[in-house]
Amino acid sequence: MSTKTKTFALAASVATAIAGLATQAAAQEMEKCYGISLAGENDCAAGPGTTCAGTSTIDYQGNAWTLVPAGTCEEMTVSDAMDGMEARMGSLEPLERDLPEA
Repeated sequence: MSTKTKTFALAASVATAIAGLATQAAAQEMEKCYGISLAGENDCAAGPGTTCAGTSTIDYQGNAWTLVPAGTCEEMTVSDAMDGMEARMGSLEPLERDLPEA
């Protein structure tokens, strides 16, 4: 194996390792926030009756989550002034409010 080939292989290995770390770091900077998604705009499983992204059926469904920047979920407030709904906060745990009828 030539020096040029060894250098290329080493550079490719280092680049792959760095890319993996960057992806992992970006993923760690997000957290699931329940109760803030509009109907059909959740990121994944929203409890019974749903499977994955976009399957929530109620605005601010308590068991539907959306990824948000870490540390911001519990500061988020959602409300719908048109419906006279009082402000509600996001949660790091599934909520028992605004669930679809069984």
